[in-house]
Amino acid sequence: MLAAVKAIQIEEFGGPEVLRHVDAEDPVAGDGMVVVEVARSGINFADTHATRNDYLAEQSLPLTPGAEISGRTADGRRVAALLGSGGYAEKVAVPEALLVPVPDEVDDDQAAGLLLQGLTAMALVQRCARIEPGETLVVEAAAGGTGSLAVQLGKRAGAKVIGLASSEEKRALVERLGADATVDSRSDDLGAAIREANGGERVDAVLHMSGGDAFEAELGILAPMGRMVVFGIASREQREVSTAALLRGSKSVIGFWLVHLLARRELVAPMIGELLGAVAAGELEVTVGDVYPLSGAARAHEDLIARRTAGKLLLDPAR
Repeated sequence: MLAAVKAIQIEEFGGPEVLRHVDAEDPVAGDGMVVVEVARSGINFADTHATRNDYLAEQSLPLTPGAEISGRTADGRRVAALLGSGGYAEKVAVPEALLVPVPDEVDDDQAAGLLLQGLTAMALVQRCARIEPGETLVVEAAAGGTGSLAVQLGKRAGAKVIGLASSEEKRALVERLGADATVDSRSDDLGAAIREANGGERVDAVLHMSGGDAFEAELGILAPMGRMVVFGIASREQREVSTAALLRGSKSVIGFWLVHLLARRELVAPMIGELLGAVAAGELEVTVGDVYPLSGAARAHEDLIARRTAGKLLLDPAR
């Protein structure tokens, strides 16, 4: 193999320890493909599932993780793209049809941090929870990449937003982004803490990604006609739902996986345009947490799993 570029690769499934910083072949653009020199690779919690092969999409080995990038083409265009995998690398070949032009007002960090989690947050707030003005929205992991955008989009939709986060520092960030109230996500009685933050009232919608006991706590404080949107199982603890409980409470539990939205290109294109336009105009903030060197991918996964991070995590392949 001709060693030409650096990449992160795994040869066996497991935790952060299986991520290896290796030499890889310089990608070649086939028909309809373009090689992108990667400026930033986005890190997502789903990547930690992919390395364990315990998420929704079956993975195969060897695997280079990474579902989103920003960078430049050989002819100088600034672009971003969502990928199936391969983003943790200095260069990647991308179908031309998947490239998204990046406005001059949007930097590489923002572009890499916006597509996957921005589309997720927009779909959660607008298409799944269907937030209406005056409703109350609870956002889990509100200081994270998706959550921080969902907080802002919820406010733009006219909701009262309650953000859940695990530290005072994270809760301060969530409040700065516009949340009306915050709650410690590790509260002994999470449901009671959320209701207290909402003046004792039940809530209209919850964006849920943790799984485990929090699922029952949040489902229990939904108001009649309330919606819980499940977009992750970070704890890897699944839960079942009583159909009778849904009926008695007039509650909805909605699942969301971005793959199904990405298959609807007629929906995705205008959503991306709206997101990039809002960032370019200074109306939407992409909260970047840490930028790790490519060789630090394992440490980034460790920090993410341990909940030591806030905002969007990125890799810099030049480091």
